[in-house]
Amino acid sequence: MAQQRQQFGSLALGDQVGIRIPGKIQTRIRRSARPDKPRRLLSPLVVFLITLSLGLLLTLLAFSSLSNSKENEIDLEEDGISRRNSTAFSKELKFGRGSGAVGRDSRYWDRDDRRRDQDYEENDVLVHPTERTEHKHDQELSKEEKERNGGGGGGGLYNEGGRAELETYKEEYENSLKMKNNEEEDEYDDDGIDAEDEVEEQERSKEEEESKKDAIFSVKEKVSSQVARNAGSSGSKGEKSLGSGKRTGSKRKPKHHKFSGSSCEMKFLNSTAQLVEPVENKKFSRFSLQYVEVEERPNESMDWEPKFAGHQTLQEREESFYARDQKINCGFVKGPKGSPSTGFDLAEDDVRYMKSCHIAVSSCIFGNSDHLRTPYSKLITKQSRKNVCFVMFMDEQTLQTLSSEGQKMDNMGYIGLWKIIVVKNLPYTDMRRVGKVPKFLAHRLFPSARYSIWLDSKLRLQRDPSLILEYFLWRKGYEYAISNHYDRHCVWEEVLQNKKLNKFNHSIIDQQFEFYQSDGLKRFDPSDPNKLLPSHVPEGSFIVRAHTPMSNLFSCLWFNEVERFTPRDQLSFAYTYLKLRKKNPKKTFHLNMFKDCERRSITKLYRHRAEDRRNLSTQAMR
Repeated sequence: MAQQRQQFGSLALGDQVGIRIPGKIQTRIRRSARPDKPRRLLSPLVVFLITLSLGLLLTLLAFSSLSNSKENEIDLEEDGISRRNSTAFSKELKFGRGSGAVGRDSRYWDRDDRRRDQDYEENDVLVHPTERTEHKHDQELSKEEKERNGGGGGGGLYNEGGRAELETYKEEYENSLKMKNNEEEDEYDDDGIDAEDEVEEQERSKEEEESKKDAIFSVKEKVSSQVARNAGSSGSKGEKSLGSGKRTGSKRKPKHHKFSGSSCEMKFLNSTAQLVEPVENKKFSRFSLQYVEVEERPNESMDWEPKFAGHQTLQEREESFYARDQKINCGFVKGPKGSPSTGFDLAEDDVRYMKSCHIAVSSCIFGNSDHLRTPYSKLITKQSRKNVCFVMFMDEQTLQTLSSEGQKMDNMGYIGLWKIIVVKNLPYTDMRRVGKVPKFLAHRLFPSARYSIWLDSKLRLQRDPSLILEYFLWRKGYEYAISNHYDRHCVWEEVLQNKKLNKFNHSIIDQQFEFYQSDGLKRFDPSDPNKLLPSHVPEGSFIVRAHTPMSNLFSCLWFNEVERFTPRDQLSFAYTYLKLRKKNPKKTFHLNMFKDCERRSITKLYRHRAEDRRNLSTQAMR
């Protein structure tokens, strides 16, 4: 044994010898003793390092290939694709797999008016421009790229600290959402005056707070992304491409909304050049309609005061529903000689201007309720600019506020396309009710006009008026057009919604509703093949009218209901229409109730001015 140990000790260093199997020692010694072909076996450490190097090399090659593919897509910026900069300051949250419809920020769902419609751009300064281009680019990602990124996910190289930080912010944000008021908001109000809609303003303030949280989150995320990029050994371009704003973590559920906000495809004429206004349609009912101009004081009444709508008795109201030669109350009623004005006073020059209008597009802003939004001028033809009157009614307070914000009238009294007409001595203290005057009584304000288009001040017109008239009225022979409601179709539902959101005094709403039920109003049955309307609830922010006798009568009747009961005109629409049809079975009222998605195709929705901003503007004027 001693001899064997001595012989084994004489071997060269590095030779591998099996000491546990003596029978093979001599053979291995003899092989290693051959000086002409020495054989060295690699150690496990060397093998591991070689394998690791090969793995890293393959990883870098794959990473470089992916980076080149992403860089080629970025180079397509000249073709209209915006570059997604990973260092851009974005306020958009994308928990989960960010791009496309999965994991999108819920603000894209409930923005109205605003996202739904993708109409809302009010206070656009809260959104960095790179956010909108990034969102547009995300929608254009190919299916192959989404699969490469993990089903449209981010693939950003976050370290464990970054992942934990993202999870923390995600959990805080979801907890804040749980604290929100679950009360359903009436996102499309029925008119342009929303001074008492506290629910909407609370939602607006909460949305602004969320935007601030989004900004803080984006800064934190930028720091995490930068740390992750610095941790990589190479491929900086690839890291920038992969880390361009995608977030990891659990998916964030979007808010549930009542409708998708999509618009309809509408086949308008390509041009107004060959458009010819039709002659009066012979199928429209013909009768003479006159209006009460002056009311005398009753002898037996000592506390009688003149009213803008007059003092219509229930018997006079019942008789007014007959489509026949008659004289009815329809606003602008004056008291006896020597009585004070009943309101809605206009300058003589403005009255003469309105008498010259053949087609009128009108809106109103009272009580600083909205910003002024000019129709999209690129889509308004020269012919319409010449033949159509664009009239915006407002009070002096609103005009002063607009002037202080830089929107001033020119020498002709215009701001953009709008001819500004200032109304003095408002007939009601409720600004919502004041707004019903130009909304329903266009035939009184524009006595020579043959057609009119009304849009609430929260809407911006995005189609030529002549094409609108041709599409909604002339093409199929209608004399009145209004869209149905986007969600509710029965007056019973509308009553509950108005009371739920405290839109008006509950007792008065109940009185009005009970009165209508006693007079025969029934629940809407969508399955009824003989139903006269596709819905009993309109979305009344956009109305297209021909000033025919039947159309004018309906407008007067609807205004009188709003004046007698509540200014929530959606409650009285169906009752007024059905009663008019019932009273005149042989005289058809050709009303076109079109889909609300068509209204969203031709108008853009904005939010009303915030309540606190209205008050600040009012105080600044004092």
